Amino acid sequence: MSLIVVCGATATGKSDLAIALAQRLDGEIVNADSMQIYRGMDIGTAKLSMDERQGVAHHLLDVLDVSQDSTVAWYQDAARCAIKEITGRGKRAIVVGGTGLYIKSILDELNFPDTDPVVRANLESELENIGLDALFERLERLDPAAAIAIERANARRIIRALEVIEITGKPFTANLPRQESTRYPDARQFGLVMDRERLDERISARVDRMWERGLLAEVDTLLGARITDGRTAQLALGYAQIIAFRKGLMSQDQAREETKRATRQYARRQETWFSRDARITWISPVQPHLETVLAHLEKINYA
Repeated sequence: MSLIVVCGATATGKSDLAIALAQRLDGEIVNADSMQIYRGMDIGTAKLSMDERQGVAHHLLDVLDVSQDSTVAWYQDAARCAIKEITGRGKRAIVVGGTGLYIKSILDELNFPDTDPVVRANLESELENIGLDALFERLERLDPAAAIAIERANARRIIRALEVIEITGKPFTANLPRQESTRYPDARQFGLVMDRERLDERISARVDRMWERGLLAEVDTLLGARITDGRTAQLALGYAQIIAFRKGLMSQDQAREETKRATRQYARRQETWFSRDARITWISPVQPHLETVLAHLEKINYA
């Protein structure tokens, strides 16, 4: 049974659409949000509660501790296994999320080389000596598309991208094929898009709700669970800012406003990333999301 993907920037309504599709098409959801894979990271990632999931089974939520690091290769294997298991039971697999590289790893064949310990050690030494900003600026020069896909604060992924570039002599994104999916040729991707002003308002309101729901206490609990021992989870939007607040690097008000600013910036990067994939059918806020998707599927005898 063929695959459906729901993607787009943060706060555009992906989860609601995915739930509606799963209910209509007897489907189950595979998470493609790189931070919702972590246990205990609920409020700040807008993870749906059990009630909000409305009985729809979700996969790849709460599968790692915050002290563990994820990789694209690990996610690719885990997601494809989940899809195989879902479809093997005669259910529809619906991938939903905003982490473009994770979605691409499901659909396409990514051929990253093995780690070179010498190259990696040299880059980590440079990180200590010249700082992350300098490494990110190098990545922007060598592979602008990779700089769009990778968060500026994510040292581990910046180093990995530069490592691949040095090993192969080609851009990191040369490993991200543009052609039609070879793994799931019948997959259909639907992207939710929203005008900038409205999206910015939704992001601001969402961050305020997260604070009101207790994001500060959630981060404090995760600090006790050693979130700072890992290199991935502590970089999540909202969490990184509150950790900085707890370290005395900014006030709580500054942490909240910085979370809004960083989330708006992240949404722009998501939009740029997804806009490069011609396979995505875009849906605007003025269109009824569920009915529009079902109509597209019906046209190709897909639903």
